[in-house]
Amino acid sequence: MTIPAVLFANPGTEINVFGNSEVNGDEIYLGDISRITGKDARLVRELRGVVIGRAPLPGKLRRIDEGDIRLRLKQKDIDLSRIRLKVPQKVEIQRGFVLISKEKIQELALAFIRQKMAREKNEWRIKDVRIKKEIILPKGDITCRVEPASNTDFLGKVPLAVIFKVGREFEKKVWAVVTIEMLRQVVVTKRPLRRHRQITEDDIKLQEMDSARLPSNIVTDYDAILGKRTKRAINANTVLRSNLIEFPPIVKRGDVVTVIAESGGLRITALGLVKGREGRRGERIKVENLDSKRTLYAQVVDSKTVKVDF
Repeated sequence: MTIPAVLFANPGTEINVFGNSEVNGDEIYLGDISRITGKDARLVRELRGVVIGRAPLPGKLRRIDEGDIRLRLKQKDIDLSRIRLKVPQKVEIQRGFVLISKEKIQELALAFIRQKMAREKNEWRIKDVRIKKEIILPKGDITCRVEPASNTDFLGKVPLAVIFKVGREFEKKVWAVVTIEMLRQVVVTKRPLRRHRQITEDDIKLQEMDSARLPSNIVTDYDAILGKRTKRAINANTVLRSNLIEFPPIVKRGDVVTVIAESGGLRITALGLVKGREGRRGERIKVENLDSKRTLYAQVVDSKTVKVDF
């Protein structure tokens, strides 16, 4: 019968367990928490490799006693009577850790945003960065990546996942919320405007505002507003939106207009009476031919002319 060599432990082998130890792996090895000496080098190596248990989480403590160590040695068929085991009354084992501060997480998030926004032509600025908490990682080879939430347009509150990886397996994520302002010149009313008021230079102004907090249909072209009219009453200091303004009609019910019909080189004209609603340039309105009394639909060309398909 073959007898394991470890059964013949050298009586000179001694294990002195430390009262406080730090481990950096997922398991606690006897060699990490004690000083093992003896003449039998092979036995010393084997004792150092005995797993006592799982390591605590990074930054946490685990307490063990002499009974835990003896049990593990017995499970490895080690003759305890031939080993001098010295264990203090209290044995505390801490997992080594690296603290990633909120400031460091913020630095990583801002670097990502600056790289992402480098080609943005409009003026932008970071208003605020919120990090929920610092994180604790185990010691090791730490890498990091930053990922935006899906469908992020990088305006307003932008959530970013800052993901840390230690080695090949351990991964931890913390969220950073970056508030980005996109500054643009928008058209704002100077005074209250009544319904159907034609807009003049005295009624509007350009003002720089954060477009991230405004709807998508804001008006930014000052000159394009002039000459249009309000669809409804608008308060002072209102950011104009495209749905609040319209071109004023250039023909109205009862107007007499010239009706034009063209095909190739043939051009026919007649007088017509606007019968339907008011019309703007390019709109189709109902017109009555004054000669034939026939009602037709024509496209508004200008305040005196409409055009029909021929």
